[in-house]
Amino acid sequence: MESPSQPKTSTLADDVFDQLRIAIVTGEIAPGSKVNEPQLSKQYGISRGPLREAIRRLEGCKLVELKANVGAKVVSLNREQAIEIYEVREVLEGLSCRLAAAKASTEDCTRLRELLTQHEQQIQSDNGRRYFQKEGDLDFHYLIVQLSGNKRLFSMLCGELYHLLRLYRVQTSSEPSRPVRAFKEHHHIVDAIEQGDGELAELLMKRHIANARQMLLTTLSGDADAADMAQEASSDRSAMG
Repeated sequence: MESPSQPKTSTLADDVFDQLRIAIVTGEIAPGSKVNEPQLSKQYGISRGPLREAIRRLEGCKLVELKANVGAKVVSLNREQAIEIYEVREVLEGLSCRLAAAKASTEDCTRLRELLTQHEQQIQSDNGRRYFQKEGDLDFHYLIVQLSGNKRLFSMLCGELYHLLRLYRVQTSSEPSRPVRAFKEHHHIVDAIEQGDGELAELLMKRHIANARQMLLTTLSGDADAADMAQEASSDRSAMG
């Protein structure tokens, strides 16, 4: 099945955008950090023009935000925003599963299973450490949205929301047990799609995303608690000094 979006010739700004996006969602460029144009221009060996175009595109994907008197900064993880994003994701990806169950061929389901096998091998080779699923046809969720055949749904998820989903998903993937459970859930979803049971496929995907959301919120709460404890310890040391 063809992707709803047709391939196009890559430009210098496209290449830099892709590299920066990957660096952000994998945490190589930390949330909340300032986007240093001179440093990035030197690092990638490009002029400010293509770099600024790439940064504007990152802003459009909500991965970067422009602050007055500060410049561009990588977005910080926010509990309230995460809840909103996952609520929307639950509905849209549930719908994509229901549509895919009605349209996916035997070959499409085989592609999904082959993809899961690749991801499971990646997890095993990484001993359960943080993983990062590649984009395009190599991504399970992305592929299901493609198989839905709905261009507007594809645009809403993969053109805007999905970039943020990656950022949050990488954060929760640091929990060793989550990828293993997630892949089991993925297999059940493919079973439902293969059987043409759209209602079950939608239900399983919604449940899968609800589990991911809970894991994310637990992770964010833990990070916040750790930050509070560190701040208290720092304050205590200052008071003793």
